[in-house]
Amino acid sequence: MEREAAAQTESKITDEIAKRFPDVPLKRVAVLQYGDDPVVEPGEVVVRIVVDAPEGKELRRQAIEAFHADREAFEKFRDDVAASLPDARVLEILTENEGRDRGPHMRLLLKAQKGEGRPFAPGELTPVMARLGPADLETLDTLITAGIAPNRAEAVRWVLARIRQRPAYGQLRERAQAIEELKAQF
Repeated sequence: MEREAAAQTESKITDEIAKRFPDVPLKRVAVLQYGDDPVVEPGEVVVRIVVDAPEGKELRRQAIEAFHADREAFEKFRDDVAASLPDARVLEILTENEGRDRGPHMRLLLKAQKGEGRPFAPGELTPVMARLGPADLETLDTLITAGIAPNRAEAVRWVLARIRQRPAYGQLRERAQAIEELKAQF
């Protein structure tokens, strides 16, 4: 998406928020693409809505909750954003006070990405949060760009699966189990 088109989309979303949610103290709307913010993955578009909020975590949380107090109107807005921006995958609502930390926020999927929704039983996957440096992000993003994985989570799972296939991993796992058995004897 060209920057001019993104700016027009931001303006339209801003107008829609003003019409549908007049009590929300909107600070700005940003349509982010890969390279605009580290949280945006290759091929992903994120719609970020920043709500102006007073100091204090509780007041900032209330500012976000006010945005979606009318659940039906909020769901319709979310569906309309998804329909008008086919490449948008995430709707993010956050607070910002005088440029400081993001504070409380909501991050909602607008639609599943191709390749997501692999058949795992409920509770079979464990969420893991990792802080990655630029080189690690570049590695994951290269796997996405090459079409090996649709997103960063799948790229990490792909890399771990490759590690498990190596004979050295089997040996390492056996030795780790032997160490655990020795520790249990103490």
